[in-house]
Amino acid sequence: MINTILIISAGFISLALLFSLYRFIKGPSVSDRVVSFDIITISSLTLIALIAYISGRSIYIDVALVYGLLSFIGVIIVARYLERGI
Repeated sequence: MINTILIISAGFISLALLFSLYRFIKGPSVSDRVVSFDIITISSLTLIALIAYISGRSIYIDVALVYGLLSFIGVIIVARYLERGI
């Protein structure tokens, strides 16, 4: 039962990742691309967490944490650049 729910949730997350990738490529403005990039990284983080749970390896959680921190810093830097320049 749990494996079925995890597989279905991985499918929904992958679908969200594909829609965000479309918006990243097709986005009319830079801010749309920044938001879609943030959604792509969040979707990737959840996929990494699902893989960690399914495989039973906690090292993937550490990888997800570092990836999340780098993503957060990247979005903050881009937002600052768009607001007033660096």
